[in-house]
Amino acid sequence: MIQRDLFNAEHEAFRDTVRRFIDKEIAPYHESWEEQGLVPRDLWLKAGAAGMLCCTVPEQYGGLGVDYLFDVVVFEEMARSGFTGPGFLIHCDLVATYIKSFGTEAQKQQWLPKMVRGEAIGSLGMTEPHAGSDLKAIRTRAVRDGDDYIISGQKVFISNGQLCDVIVLATKTDSSAGAKGVTLFLVDTSLPGFRRGKNLKKLGMKGQDTSEMFFDEVRVPASAMLGEEGQGFSLMMTKLAQERLAQAIRSATVCETVIDYTLAYVAERKAFNQTIADFQNTQFKLAELKTEAVVGRTFTDKCIQLFMQDKLDAVDAAMAKMWLSNLHCKVVDECLQLFGGWGYMWEYPIARAYADARIVKIAGGSIEVMKHIIGRHMLSDYRRQST
Repeated sequence: MIQRDLFNAEHEAFRDTVRRFIDKEIAPYHESWEEQGLVPRDLWLKAGAAGMLCCTVPEQYGGLGVDYLFDVVVFEEMARSGFTGPGFLIHCDLVATYIKSFGTEAQKQQWLPKMVRGEAIGSLGMTEPHAGSDLKAIRTRAVRDGDDYIISGQKVFISNGQLCDVIVLATKTDSSAGAKGVTLFLVDTSLPGFRRGKNLKKLGMKGQDTSEMFFDEVRVPASAMLGEEGQGFSLMMTKLAQERLAQAIRSATVCETVIDYTLAYVAERKAFNQTIADFQNTQFKLAELKTEAVVGRTFTDKCIQLFMQDKLDAVDAAMAKMWLSNLHCKVVDECLQLFGGWGYMWEYPIARAYADARIVKIAGGSIEVMKHIIGRHMLSDYRRQST
């Protein structure tokens, strides 16, 4: 079997720390969090104290200042656990990364130390009722008024929406300029005019709060702008590869985990005087899934290496996201079948994995958008080579 060689002893020691944290602070309580629809803020403080949040943030802002693989360890171990309530990935891989990459010194000092400690929870405010993958079509407006901007609009499907303290918010500052009219702001949710909508009930990921958000003439200082006016779309495009890589990492880990506990189940469960694993169909099915999971893991690890070398492009990230998302859904579906009726019972991890899986074909850009990115590049490359 192909061995992973990305991680060193320090990464693996950190992995042990993360696993112990999950066993102690998440596992005993996650079922009740699913019933409530969110995790308590206290968990974020504990995760911050354990060094699990925003690992790559430099020490000068309170972080560990370590490499991306430490964040990968957190993402993998959360995916391996099957506990989807804590929205650490959005907080660390997206919000903190936007601030770290594009924020002013004052913005970094204001938010990053609090995010590292879990005192401030981050959220990404992009999707709207009329604009999902097509971010150029957003309608939330930010209008200049002296030294401030006044923001009005609505967002939906926002992870960490009930708990967040800061939002990387996509707005339109020029509705006639298309992509060049998009501007990002860091919005403090304590500001007047901001209102959280209901915590949305979802098919899966029931412990993670997902919300509507409303902005009724929220006045933010111009100093809250992230980057420059009109730069928002280009800034978002530079981080989409990282977001899609993180989703591929999660899916690769879920595939491996589900196959492992399915194998353990079928090796013990009996039918017709033999274990389910003794049937050729079971062995063939697991062999097929395992092979595809290894292929997906190998590609994902290669993309991690490219990302750390600043060489991961949008097309490779789209291929990783598309392949692993499709495989993620295939694995949980076909493994659930091997559990029979028990696979449909909520107390079995495979049932929760099945419900949680479906979003991966939508979030972070739908499968159809990934195909469009890949196909458009193929055609462009062909035409360039043919001239």
